[in-house]
Order: sequence, then structure tokens, then C-alpha cells
Amino acid sequence: MCGIVGIMRTDGTAPAPAVIDRMAEAIAHRGPDGRGDYVHAGVAMTQMRLAIIDLQTGDQPILDDAGRALVANGEFYNYIELRDELRGIKFRTASDCEPPLHLYGRMGLDFVHRLRGMYALAIHDPEKGHLVLARDPFGIKPLYYAETGDGFYFASEAGAVRAAIGGEGVRAASRDELLQLQFTTGAETIHPGVRRVLPGETLVVSAGRVVERRHMEALPAGGVDGGDNDRAVMALDDVLEESVMLHQRSDVPYGMFLSGGIDSSAVLALMARLNDRPVRAYTIGFPETSVHDERAHARAMAESVGAEHVEVDFTEEDFWSLLPQVAGVLDDPVADYATLPTYKLAAEAGKDLKVILSGEGGDELFAGYGRYRSVMRPWWRGGRVMRARGVLDGFGLLREATPGWRDGIHSAELRAAEPQANGGRTRLQVAQATDCADWLPNDLLTKLDRCLMAHGVEGRVPFLDPVVARMAFRLPDRLKVRSRLGKWVLRKWLDTALPASEPFARKRGFTVPVGEWIAARGADLGPLVAAQPGVAEVCRPGRVEALFASAGKREGFAAWILLFYALWHRHHILGRAPAPDAFAALAERD
Repeated sequence: MCGIVGIMRTDGTAPAPAVIDRMAEAIAHRGPDGRGDYVHAGVAMTQMRLAIIDLQTGDQPILDDAGRALVANGEFYNYIELRDELRGIKFRTASDCEPPLHLYGRMGLDFVHRLRGMYALAIHDPEKGHLVLARDPFGIKPLYYAETGDGFYFASEAGAVRAAIGGEGVRAASRDELLQLQFTTGAETIHPGVRRVLPGETLVVSAGRVVERRHMEALPAGGVDGGDNDRAVMALDDVLEESVMLHQRSDVPYGMFLSGGIDSSAVLALMARLNDRPVRAYTIGFPETSVHDERAHARAMAESVGAEHVEVDFTEEDFWSLLPQVAGVLDDPVADYATLPTYKLAAEAGKDLKVILSGEGGDELFAGYGRYRSVMRPWWRGGRVMRARGVLDGFGLLREATPGWRDGIHSAELRAAEPQANGGRTRLQVAQATDCADWLPNDLLTKLDRCLMAHGVEGRVPFLDPVVARMAFRLPDRLKVRSRLGKWVLRKWLDTALPASEPFARKRGFTVPVGEWIAARGADLGPLVAAQPGVAEVCRPGRVEALFASAGKREGFAAWILLFYALWHRHHILGRAPAPDAFAALAERD
């Protein structure tokens, strides 16, 4: 796990060291354990390393006998099996990142189909004059790029690309998506000229220009497979155990994030089964607030399997003090309030560990969201389109209408239901595939990546394994949603694997009391947020102040979105350093 940056010049001249240094500095937090550089034939690549596997010889770049060079951000969990398959290769390291380089040498661009893991990698092939970039199918690890007049730039974070190419302002369409959805979609980012390598995409770059694109799907094509309850539960046990086992391959200690929910409970059950030592599990709670505190339930589960349980408080003081920091690490903005507890948990875990397993992906693969139950119904029975209403709709906040804010989601829906490739999918599968295309990589996984990497911690997500995905996505709808409960087959399995989780009990869900905290300071906040340049550009100040003075649930979430965007814009667009707390940041003037 690490961060990577690179440049390919259009004219073949060596990239300026100062530019590479500027890009590397922008992602220095991702690689506290060392830096490796490569320069050859108009290409420069740098890796900032967080050492997880092969602590002694695993430095990058890694070169093969043909002179090809690789830098990678990620983990290849099947590297042991790949080494066994690559007979005749003399490996130079024990790193999990070396097999992909040799696979490329043997298979060309098809090498990605043999990889099982999370990754964003770059390979320079001097003989062909190619730079090859590839990203894992779920987009667990980030990768950004820009094509300019003088060359091609790539990096693990959008901010590092922007540090190289410059640029001002925001892309209006992406800003509108952020304000209405809480995340942005597709290849374009909010930073003009900076694009994402899409999940599952492989790019070939020659003379600083993209000359070929390939795409590998995360989810299988077609509809559902048949299957009964017992067989599905047995199959689920097999694939989940194998995935968690592979995700524990590490030369450094690891732990997990444990909420009271189904997904993290499943990860706990399997880690406890597979480890001789007690699992270290971290849970966060919100004392003295009205939201449900999951720590007691998590504590009972941890005790039932002998896990070491670490409980962390998140207070109103944390909210105001950490918010500018969180906005600062989210160069690709995600206005998801779960970033806040994730950031604090990562800081706590980072004191002792370098690797954390998490339950992200369980809701998308096993249909855990309530919105899925709605889309399963036809319109005449109350079925609804997902995300049909924007966060800011109905408040009269915006200076101008933003009719295109849902275009990216609509495009994802059309691709998910495309008859030629995905014929036979149920309404539920289309909704799941839509979320896997944008919501998952551009909200949940971006949140996890930035918040953990800010503290030198690697996040691993065993649900988002290709073998698990193939099994889970093809399950019949009735094994995912039943009796108004999502994730039915996962609950059925968990009922035996970890009875203390009480998987069929009605859960209150994980939330953060941001609306409560904002409402308590709304009269002070409203004028400050309304005056911020990023907000004033798109919103009517009086309406913003009125919004912060109200106390409804929808109003509270809309206020949160504007508060986050004000702080994000202040840091990433205006270039101001994080302040001690949100009020100090908002009160600061030129």
C-alpha cells in the first residue's frame, strides 16, 4: 500500500525533477516508509511506500529482465499462488507487487484478469514505448490522470495531479453533483482537467497520449442463478472464509473496524475463526447524543469471540475540530458524514496497526439498503427511482437550477441494465450495479482510502473480492431481500457463525449526529457558511441562513452538505491551510 505518481512527456524529454517532487510531496502521507524513483525515456515514476508485505526487499520501482518497471498502490492477495504459476521466473523480491509485472510480460494487457486484490498500478514498457495504467474492478484504490499539451500525468490522488498541472476553480457539473448527491460520478472530477481512471479500466499511453482503453467488469453479466437456502449459506461460508484469509496476508499486525451492523459482524466472525490471537476490533460511539450508540452491542460480540475491543468516543468537540482536517484530506470531495468517525478511528488504529479490515461492499453485494426494497417494486406499487431528489431540492437555495445533477447516475443505470451485456438482470441487480459503478468507489471507498491513508493505515475490504462478488451478485432476489430485511442470506449465515450479532434483530443503523450539532449552532453558522466564496457562488445567502436556522432532518442534511463544501472549497480551491476548528476556518477573511 502506498501512493504513486508519474509523468510521460510528449516529446520524450526527461520530466522536470521539481514537478515529480511536487507531486510526491502531495501524497507523502501515503508512504511514510520510503520513496523510490524511476526515470527512463521521457517517463518518471515515483512510489511513496507504506510497507505491508516484504518489508526488507519490497521497495519499488520493481524491474524485470526486459527493463519494464512497475510502481503500484495496493495489495495482490493471490500473489503466492501467482508465484507458483509463474514457473521459470527468477523473482527479485518477495513482494506481492512483483507477480503482476511478470504477468504483464507474459500476457500483455490481459494480465489484469489474473489479479485478485485492490490496486492502482503503472508499468513502463520501454520496448513498446508504452505506459500502462490499471485500476482494480471495484475501484478500491484510486488513480487519477491528466493529459496536457506537454504530457501525461498520473497520481494516487487528484490533488497530486493538480499540483503538477495547476488549474483554478471547479468543474460546475461535478460541483452540482456533489451538492445534490454528496459525491461525484464518472471519469470527470471536480478539478478541471483531472480525470479518474475508472474502476476496472486499463489505459495504454504512448508519447503522452492515451491510445487504448480496456475495461474489466466487477460484476458478472446476466441475471440470477437458482439455489436453495442451505446451499447458498454453505457456499457463502466457503467464499467469505477464503476472502478474509487472503485479506489477512500481511507482514505487519492487522485489526478491524466493528460497528453493530451485519457486514462488520461477519468480518469479525471470520477473523476470529482464522486467527489464534485475539482480533483487535475498533468501535466508535457518540456519547450524550440522541443517536443510537452501537458500542454495547459491538462489545458483546467482541467478548463472545475473545476479541480485544477498543472503544472510541466521538464528541461534538471532535466534530468541530476534525471537520477542517477531514475536508483537507478529501481532495476528491465526499460529503459523507461517515468520514468523520472513520478519520478518528483511523487515527486510533494507526497508533498500533498498519492494516484494517472493513465491511464496505456488503450492502451493495447483498442488498442491504432500504432503497433497494423500493426499486424492486413496480411504480404502481410505490416503487421509486434511486436518488430521484437532490439534497438541496425544495429549499430555494440555488441561484440557478441544476437540472443535470443526475445525469451521471442515469448513465450508470442505463449501463447496468444494458440488454446486450446485462440482459436478464432484475430490478434489484440493476440498482446494485448502479451503486457499484459510482456510489461505492466515489463515496464509500474514497472515504475509506483518504481517511485511513492520512494516518498511514491500509484499509482492506474482503466483501469486494471477485470470487465473493460473483457468488453474491448472482443470488436470487429472495435470498437477498426477504421479510423487509436486506442481506437475508448473510444474516442467515451469521445466525450460526456469530449468534451474539443477533442478525435478525431490527437494527437502528449507523448514523452521526451532525444535524443535532449543526442545529445547536445554526444561528452562528448560517451567516458564516453563506459568506463563503464557494457557497455564495451557487446559493442565495438569505436562504442559506434560513436553512441553518431550521431543525428538520432534510434541512439538517442540506446544511451539512453546504458546511462541508464551504470548508472543502476554502482549502482545495482557495488554498488556505486547515484551521484549528470549523468556526475559525469559516471566520477567517482575506
